[in-house]
Amino acid sequence: MSNKLNLKLTNSTGTRLIERIILPLEKISKEVVFDCRMCGQCMLQVTGLTCPMRCPKNLRNGPCGGVRPDGNCEVYPDKPCVWVQGIERAARLPFWRGRIRELQPPVDWQLKDTSSWINWFSGRDAVNPPGWAVKK
Repeated sequence: MSNKLNLKLTNSTGTRLIERIILPLEKISKEVVFDCRMCGQCMLQVTGLTCPMRCPKNLRNGPCGGVRPDGNCEVYPDKPCVWVQGIERAARLPFWRGRIRELQPPVDWQLKDTSSWINWFSGRDAVNPPGWAVKK
């Protein structure tokens, strides 16, 4: 989809109505089950069903250099590193096992608190910043 079409889809009255219905359902279910932060560009299937936006540094691609020897976070030493959890969990997912090694584009903060389900269907979450190319 082109960027113009994506904008048209995401700004339409029908999409806003659907989002008013779907967003609360998505938010409640994902927060309860995955401790989701509603970035609008969900990649739970890539990260072993662990929300990477729980990382205090908002890292989108793997653990930082400060992971403690026990696997805990350098910012919150009493909590496990989100990325260590994600890597361990991703190894157990049969369909998406190797995807955690793929480089993910940076977060589009304009999508924060929007429905990642709607963004995925409309293609809005696939619009990357200028100069960013994802090789497949």
